[in-house]
Amino acid sequence: MNTTLTIALSKGRIFKETLPLLAHAGIVPVDDPDTSRKLILDTNHPEIKLVIIRASDVPTYVEYGAADVGVAGKDVLMEHGGDGLYEPLDLKIACCRLMLAGPASGKNGEARMRIATKYVASTRRYFAAQGKQVEIIKLYGSMELAPLVGLADRIVDVVDTGNTLRANGLEPLEHIADISSRLIVNKASMKMKHAAVKTLIERIGEAVAAKELMQRKK
Repeated sequence: MNTTLTIALSKGRIFKETLPLLAHAGIVPVDDPDTSRKLILDTNHPEIKLVIIRASDVPTYVEYGAADVGVAGKDVLMEHGGDGLYEPLDLKIACCRLMLAGPASGKNGEARMRIATKYVASTRRYFAAQGKQVEIIKLYGSMELAPLVGLADRIVDVVDTGNTLRANGLEPLEHIADISSRLIVNKASMKMKHAAVKTLIERIGEAVAAKELMQRKK
């Protein structure tokens, strides 16, 4: 039986903010993803590996068992659907908001709006719940450009500080969802590697709770 525990992470903010949580669980990467070309990183435990992939691919790797555990933003999970996953922990990291945004004086009323976004499923669900029909244009980046060149009336995107929106003459208009990163687990791994996965969840949960306690004391 394969006893290796594989954890899927994406580079950037999520990786950096997950490291202290993993450290609390006694897991420290031997390789630095910023300097290493390796996509599977060794850790201080021979039986624990980190795989570095695109953020949007993390749920797929975990769902199909290529990774036992992963860390993914709630925005990515909402888009993915997550039927083959457990989501045992909100890690309270990489926090932001999924927002409808656009020019303050943009089109409103009964006309059918065009919405540019990479969050197609989430956007469709949001407007369907309001009984509104919209035309959704899928983009992969530079969302703020779409209203400026007339491609779309509004955008749906994750917003942190809102500085990029303001710099491009846009503003957040409607709050769709609060976003943070979640620990996700493959359902088969939860059964087959129960002890290792349960220990990891408990220790990372302790780290999240300790961090929250420190923040409340400040």
